[in-house]
Amino acid sequence: MSTTSKSILCFGDSNTWGLIAGTKERYPWGVRWTSLLQEKLPFPDYRVIEEGLCGRTTVFEDPWRKGISGDKALPILLNSHKPLSQIVLMLGTNDCKKNYHATVDEICAGVQKLIDQIRRITPDCPVLLVSPIALGERVWEEGYDPEFEAWSVEKARELPNAYAALAHRNGISFLAASDYAVPSEVDREHMDEDGHRRLAEAIYRKILPSLAEYTQKTA
Repeated sequence: MSTTSKSILCFGDSNTWGLIAGTKERYPWGVRWTSLLQEKLPFPDYRVIEEGLCGRTTVFEDPWRKGISGDKALPILLNSHKPLSQIVLMLGTNDCKKNYHATVDEICAGVQKLIDQIRRITPDCPVLLVSPIALGERVWEEGYDPEFEAWSVEKARELPNAYAALAHRNGISFLAASDYAVPSEVDREHMDEDGHRRLAEAIYRKILPSLAEYTQKTA
């Protein structure tokens, strides 16, 4: 039996971390999508590595919250968790905040930098690029998240098509989380339990063929 490490790195923001809408708490194991993905895998030697961070962006730095820029963390994680058999990359929601004033093209450039880092450090590892869920209408209103504005919602809606094109140019897989999950009405930003369940199933089905192929090669 092969002893080759079979690890799936899930790199994202609060919706990968599993933030419970309207709180600062985290969904437990068995509810957040990364844990459900682990439980679905038919291969007992695979391990899902949960690397979600609240507020994480692709490349943008927040002067008040250090360490949330994805391009600073990803190379460290890629090296510390090598070898990897699959990477699931889902970022972009926080890039839509008014503090960054980022265009869709600039957000895509940030994602491209992350893909380039992956290709440089783990060149043979399959990548699934996931565009994030949409932002809820009027998410910027009092009592919700004033870090967003009206154009943030529109910008988030443009990400699936932009990411799909980006994935095609890079020869990697793509999935739109917004096809399977919606933001909770509680905070108009984060998935509820049903959203986590639906997204886990969609990602599982998307990556299963490449995992099965990798398993055969390393058997």
